[in-house]
Amino acid sequence: MVLMCARTHLPGPTPAAAVIDSLLLAAARIGTFEHDRGLTNASGFFFVRDERLFLVTSRHVLIDEPSKHHPNRIEIELHTDAADLGKSTGLSMLLFADGKSCWRQGRDAAGEIDVAVIELDRSALPAGVLLSAFTPAHLVEAGSAQDGHSGVEVGSSLLIVGFPLGFHDTLHHLPVVRQAALATAFGLRFQGEGYFLTDARTHRGTSGAPVVMRDTGAGADPALPWKLLGVHSGRLDMKTRDLVQDESLGLNMAWYADILMTLTAPGTVSNMDGVVEAAGGSDLS
Repeated sequence: MVLMCARTHLPGPTPAAAVIDSLLLAAARIGTFEHDRGLTNASGFFFVRDERLFLVTSRHVLIDEPSKHHPNRIEIELHTDAADLGKSTGLSMLLFADGKSCWRQGRDAAGEIDVAVIELDRSALPAGVLLSAFTPAHLVEAGSAQDGHSGVEVGSSLLIVGFPLGFHDTLHHLPVVRQAALATAFGLRFQGEGYFLTDARTHRGTSGAPVVMRDTGAGADPALPWKLLGVHSGRLDMKTRDLVQDESLGLNMAWYADILMTLTAPGTVSNMDGVVEAAGGSDLS
């Protein structure tokens, strides 16, 4: 299911990809464009379901009415050689076709969910493409979280994997990782919205990054031993904060990743704007 080079079959010296954490190959650097004019930098990651490959990011990366952000295409960077991570290529994707958005985004009774997915055409991927992808098996089941059996406890150590301000390892084309702590109860919708909070230092450009926790369970995926908890959206602050006396809260919103099961479901129908109605938005209450 996962598009990864078979490392044990590569000839010659140990491939560079074999000595790094596969988590770094699951993240993607995103550039948004209006035709040839560059607009913003963002983060994303890969998700596979039933052999279909998706790019996941924040919805506001693809369209954001308040800031009048209206790109018509995005570009992502892909590794093309497991033995040399310095080799990469860009893949450009149009965001609209026949007047309809090419992505899917969620909405529930509480409003819009700041997560979007766009399916990648496997035939358009370069030969030898090297990437890791999360699957439904990496998601934490809502029931286990609510029953306290998921191992995701408040204060748990998490990682946010992305490209803050577009910053990354430009030689090997890899993201950077921020340490985070789970700042609210996982399994509850914070203030009725479909997200939880993390305590981490983040920047613009991190929007769309995966929020993960190391999976130490016996059934962990050996190729990608991480639990996918959420999709980083942005920083949270208080409008009433005194800008002189009070520091920023330093808290961030992460939308529950189980929305991906709704957005990637076979036969899912969206409206012209790509919106998929989700019962409750997330399976978490």
